[in-house]
Amino acid sequence: MNFFLNYRSVGLEAWGVYIPKERHTSEYISQKTGIPKNIIEEKFGLKSKTVPGPDDHTVAMGAKASFQALERANLSPEDLDLIIWAGEVYAERPMMTYGIKLQQLLGNPSKAWAFDINQRCGTFLVGMLLAKSLMQTDSNIKRVLVASGYRNSDLIDYKNLRSRFMINLAASGVAAIVRADYKINEILGISAISDGRFADDVYVPAGGTIQPISAEAIENRQIYLDVPDPGGLKGRLDKFSMDSFVRVIEDALKKSGFSRDDIDYLALLHMKRSAFEYVAKAVGVDPYKQSTYFEDIGHNGQNDGIISIERGIKSGKIKNGDIVIITAAGIGWAWNAGVIKWGKND
Repeated sequence: MNFFLNYRSVGLEAWGVYIPKERHTSEYISQKTGIPKNIIEEKFGLKSKTVPGPDDHTVAMGAKASFQALERANLSPEDLDLIIWAGEVYAERPMMTYGIKLQQLLGNPSKAWAFDINQRCGTFLVGMLLAKSLMQTDSNIKRVLVASGYRNSDLIDYKNLRSRFMINLAASGVAAIVRADYKINEILGISAISDGRFADDVYVPAGGTIQPISAEAIENRQIYLDVPDPGGLKGRLDKFSMDSFVRVIEDALKKSGFSRDDIDYLALLHMKRSAFEYVAKAVGVDPYKQSTYFEDIGHNGQNDGIISIERGIKSGKIKNGDIVIITAAGIGWAWNAGVIKWGKND
């Protein structure tokens, strides 16, 4: 294996997005939660959200997006050197290696090897960071598939008011082909923050070693995401989270040689409308002219960044030469941001 430390440009060669057809509407969510429909639409920013159909399993959705990305780049799975699963661990079966399962679904390409990573909704950017870092050290790695599937909508109990801020969790699949020695859609600085003070604030109570799965746990609805102390979490997290978004965006820009004034498009995750507007305005971006709000599909976890880029291109908000920022935040808690110089760079 030939290792070296020389800089290689790394770009986003192609991407794919799979959105299920099924939806939970704001009216349906209102009926299930007891929250008025107008509050769900206006405060939660949710007119509908995607939910999985019968065949929309987690890795399967990532595979659908992967095939779309390969087709866009006129590539086959045999052109891949590495597969990084950056999707959820709630997937087809517990204790599988989902990257290897994706490898199987892609026809088991002969060159590629695969592994999984996990940082909840921040995972995709971590995958892009790892892909770029590995390319800088191993000349044999030329194309990496970073793929994700997400259906944490299954883990929401609409009757549990403690977890109501997560009623926007949805379902989708995305994929990105990251290519070395490629100066189109160049991936520049990526920054990450995590803070262990929030590690025990959101989790599924039953199913681990502390509380194994049982009939009693199922009966008590302890197989869904829960928030033991919602008031305490909100008091500790709200301001800290908003400041962390700004901090991580500024750090990624600094690593890339840019500043807030250079941002042309901000690919933000779906969150309540007021928070979305706050983060965008805090870094000098018009939330609706320079970003995309997913009031029709909800929050798709780590997939939101690629979905936002896809929609930004289709709407004409992203143009050649633009500085695009992808942001993410995941329970635990983590905040990430990455910079892409869009289009061809000489």
